[in-house]
Amino acid sequence: MLNTQFFNSDTICAISTPYGMGAIAVVRISGPQTFPIVCSIFQHNGKQMVTDEITARKAYYGCIVDNGEMLDEVLVTFFKAPHSFTGEDSAEISVHGSVYIQEKLLHILIAHGCRMAEAGEFTRRAFANGKFDLTQAEAIADLISSQNEASHRVAINQLKGDFSKELQVMRSKLLEMTALMELELDFSEEDVEFADRSQLKALLQEILDKVNILKDSFRLGNAIKNGVPVAIVGQTNTGKSTLLNALLGEDRAIVSDIAGTTRDTIEETLNINGILYRFIDTAGLRQTDETIERIGIERSFRKIKEATIVIGMLDATNDYESMLSSVNDILDKVDLEQQQIVLCINKVDTLSDQGEAVLGRLRQDLDNDVIMVICLSAKRKFGLNDLYNALKHSQPLTHPDTTLVTNVRHYEALSHASESLNQVKAELEMNTPTDLVSMDLRQALYHLGSITGEITTDEILGTIFSRFCIGK
Repeated sequence: MLNTQFFNSDTICAISTPYGMGAIAVVRISGPQTFPIVCSIFQHNGKQMVTDEITARKAYYGCIVDNGEMLDEVLVTFFKAPHSFTGEDSAEISVHGSVYIQEKLLHILIAHGCRMAEAGEFTRRAFANGKFDLTQAEAIADLISSQNEASHRVAINQLKGDFSKELQVMRSKLLEMTALMELELDFSEEDVEFADRSQLKALLQEILDKVNILKDSFRLGNAIKNGVPVAIVGQTNTGKSTLLNALLGEDRAIVSDIAGTTRDTIEETLNINGILYRFIDTAGLRQTDETIERIGIERSFRKIKEATIVIGMLDATNDYESMLSSVNDILDKVDLEQQQIVLCINKVDTLSDQGEAVLGRLRQDLDNDVIMVICLSAKRKFGLNDLYNALKHSQPLTHPDTTLVTNVRHYEALSHASESLNQVKAELEMNTPTDLVSMDLRQALYHLGSITGEITTDEILGTIFSRFCIGK
């Protein structure tokens, strides 16, 4: 956890660029002594920089000098409080990317009164100084770690404060509701109602619906952030591992004619058209007495339940009844209300005329608005573009400005808030005493406030910011 005892008085420093050798590196300093410390080691136009001469947000070219020896030619940019990332006096020193220069500069800064920043301390100071709320702080970490267009867009929306604004509106309405109900407690002997119960119920339902929409968006938001989980399932020897290898363009999974070769799930990610997919090759579905293979099949069942999209592999060389039986086995394990399914009829390059007729019949019977059917040859990489298009249409599309919950902490808080609001709804229906209703309203307010940081603890903050890199 972050040490907070010197939080308001310390001046901190850290390397903000990735560690290692590069063209340049940036060292960040923040705190009340930033300007005196930097000026004491920085020469501009051949003379030591003076704090009174500093112009904020202007880059100064000069040298870092320590004990009369020049360390490097640098660019220094100063930021005056409160117009900086942290809300404090800050500076950024751009040096050449030598590891020695970076580490030496840190030693010099520490010798002149800085201390090394802890993980996430710059962002935590920005949060403490009201530069943004907790959801926006967490969005910075998501933005840094985003690996595709979709996760980048979600992080940007959260950083802009879209999620926070929705929560603030809901919390404001709940506060007004709570205040009216608690006002009634002050006049309990006079038996008056300041809050119209029918209006309260309508407002409560409106907020509850919004909370549930945000909570339910976590499935999609988490998938976009960490990769849309796609389970490749089917009976043995239908080409599941061959398909994974074809998608990745490498031999990631062992391919064999021997049934039961895949004993465990194999996961790999792939960026397709700006969306990260997490493909999961599963053990072939069949009855077996072999202990290890049976454990792999049980894991396959779990992965199917966790998947957003299920690719059901079928062997085109089988007869119609066998393929239809395989389809039913797969559909029995899929929740069509929560999951999308794409049936891939594999090995179509080996079909005879009779097989083509069987294939046409199967496609006609199965292809509909719920189930997509495509034909491919994983071995020859034929039909992969059709699969890419099917995945694109299977992934629920969102408007660029749609608010999605991607953070487990937010999801849990929304779930607790939903439980409290449902309790309030039931209490209003049963004409429960106002003081009890008010308590549950306060609980909902607490959970919503914990998301943005309006209500929080040092323990929660320490956990959140410890996940940031040092220098951020």
